[in-house]
Amino acid sequence: MVEHSSIGSVLPATNSPVAMRRRAWREFKDRTARYGVTLGGISVVFAIVLIFFYLLYVVLPLFSGAEMETTAEYSMAENDAVHIALNEYNDVALTADRSGKIQFFTAATGQAIATPKLPLPVDSQVTSFSHGDYSTGVLGYGFDDGRVLVFKRDYKVSYPEDKRYITPIITYPVGETLLTVDAQGRALRSLTVQSNEERTTVVGLTDSNVLLLLGLVREEDFMDEDAFTIEESRAEISLHENEKISHIQMDIDQRELYLVDELGFIIYYDISDLSAPNRIQKVKAVPSGVDVTAISFLTGGISILVGRSDGQIDQWFPLRDLHNNYTLHNVRSFKEQQSAIVELAPEYSRKGFLALDDAGRVGIYHTTAERTLLVETLVDSSQTILGISPRANGVIALSSNGQAKLVAIDNEHPEVSWHSLWQEVWYESRDKPEYIWQSSSASNDFEPKFSLSPLTFGTIKAAFYAMVVAVPLAIMGAIFTAYFMSPKMRTLVKPTIEVMEALPTVILGFLAGLWLAPIVEGNLPGVFSILVMLPIMTILTAYLWTKLPATIREAIPDGWEAAILVPVVILVGVVSMLMSPTLELWLFNGDMPRWLDDMGVGFDQRNSLVVGLVMGFAVIPTIFSITEDAIFGVPKHLTIGSLALGATPWQTLTRVVLLTASPGIFSAVMIGLGRAVGETMIVLMATGNTPIMDFNIFEGFRALSANIAVEMPEAEVASTHYRVLFLAALVLFMATFIFNTVAEVVRQRLRVKYSSL
Repeated sequence: MVEHSSIGSVLPATNSPVAMRRRAWREFKDRTARYGVTLGGISVVFAIVLIFFYLLYVVLPLFSGAEMETTAEYSMAENDAVHIALNEYNDVALTADRSGKIQFFTAATGQAIATPKLPLPVDSQVTSFSHGDYSTGVLGYGFDDGRVLVFKRDYKVSYPEDKRYITPIITYPVGETLLTVDAQGRALRSLTVQSNEERTTVVGLTDSNVLLLLGLVREEDFMDEDAFTIEESRAEISLHENEKISHIQMDIDQRELYLVDELGFIIYYDISDLSAPNRIQKVKAVPSGVDVTAISFLTGGISILVGRSDGQIDQWFPLRDLHNNYTLHNVRSFKEQQSAIVELAPEYSRKGFLALDDAGRVGIYHTTAERTLLVETLVDSSQTILGISPRANGVIALSSNGQAKLVAIDNEHPEVSWHSLWQEVWYESRDKPEYIWQSSSASNDFEPKFSLSPLTFGTIKAAFYAMVVAVPLAIMGAIFTAYFMSPKMRTLVKPTIEVMEALPTVILGFLAGLWLAPIVEGNLPGVFSILVMLPIMTILTAYLWTKLPATIREAIPDGWEAAILVPVVILVGVVSMLMSPTLELWLFNGDMPRWLDDMGVGFDQRNSLVVGLVMGFAVIPTIFSITEDAIFGVPKHLTIGSLALGATPWQTLTRVVLLTASPGIFSAVMIGLGRAVGETMIVLMATGNTPIMDFNIFEGFRALSANIAVEMPEAEVASTHYRVLFLAALVLFMATFIFNTVAEVVRQRLRVKYSSL
């Protein structure tokens, strides 16, 4: 009774104030913890959703089409203009007419700004006109006496009183003196001109079907920049009488000349040596009954666009064959317009162009993306010429009846399409369609290559080789540690492996690229000897262990047998590396990398083998830790019950323990896979960062994550390149989300399936 009363004095009554305060405090802590965990979970989900929508917000503009908006429309005097151009600010335009009159005017109103007088001959008539590449602003008039005037439009920009003021001017690349193209004084009925700082080339066609070529090369005195000489070269080509030429075009580099006759044939000349032009090919460009109605070069001067009378537009460019000969190929076509194409206006710095048909409809296209961004009616008259802005954000149209229209264009990202991102694309100067990532170049004529396929392939390749290394080692190690290893040894091994996860991946990548990669390259036979001999020696050691006398085997406590393998592993590694030079000399003529190259297997020092070894090392702790916990957490009564029923330890492991732990093991593998897919620094530093699609273990690659890390600091904000990098991040995000979702679904099904064990 005394004891009961003393206990009663220590424990408060159930309804006492002290007990009630304790319960209230406990309930408060429970609610706080519950709300805190709930808030944390919701915050994580909210953060993930926010990241997803932000990535989507940055990426979506890539797939928007083009838009046109008329900003000004007015009437000018009826004219016979053959060319119109617009400056980069969309506020000053130029027209050139058939009589040799040049006029600058305000693009928004048509008000005249300047009418410069060209040094036209008083005793000759204009018979032809040509404009060079749009980006150079070079123009030319041909006359009935065989002479040509070459001039250039330009603009001087000044800022008096902090206001932009544009002064249009006309300059003369080879002087104001007319160039004599035909010494016989024959009229030039067709003309093409190109000019740059060093060279000017004029090609004229006479009524007698003779092609005349004149090249002027400017050579400056290295002692005096103002002193120069001009070297002249000429050539003459007599065309066949059946070749009635309707179009003539020369590329910006003045190396290629294209003629189109009335039968729809393209005649291709190499004029890189102007004194000896070489006829390369004559190819039928259109089917019978269809005419070529317009031709123009894309920016860069490699591809030529051919507009047809049926509304189709074809892109042609020369390809080099096995004998180093170039031939023209029709690479792609656009068929959205149905009426004859009368005008082609290529963009100045992108592989896009505008096409106007005789129904007044204009189409906006991009060749690399094989994308039609817009087709809509622009004008009513078929007698219309177009001038596109250097920034491709505006166009001016002028009809023969004097109706002018200034249009603003919103077309920020035409280079991107599903085709250009994920399918093979036939890029200029390539002999076949390919998957290529090459986002920048030193040339303004560069054709961006934004294929995500090689980057995605590289990510999968890195993850595959990493998992090949990590999964068997981590899972087998976890099984032995959790099920067979002695508790004391487990307390040493498990924390050691888990500490490996704390190693910075940048250090692992550094060691892989600068230390491991040269070792692997110099000892390839030894490396493969280790991979082959280590499993064999492990199995052999285990077999020999079973043959030892019981007294020796019993001397080592249960669960410590694995310690015997430590010297075996070290011995195999040392012997294999020591034998590597001898094996390389015997089997591979002393140089295994070169032997592989001779066998057609490319070899890079920083390759997938190195990445697989190091990334596997980085992923092992994650898979090992989760797998070991899952196996060790299997209820002991299942193991004891299985053994009591007569099952061997191995049968218990394979038929009870592993099945029960399978949800955790699968989660470990999927989490490890997610870690491998998202790894950045190791694949950045341990590979050659070459975006190629080759599963060769000796070749490098470029992964999505590494590509983002390399190129994001250099990408212009809101540019196509910038947004495509965000698209790569979105692809990674979605891949991780899918992996985790699949892992959770499979894990739950495995839990339900084996919960009855």
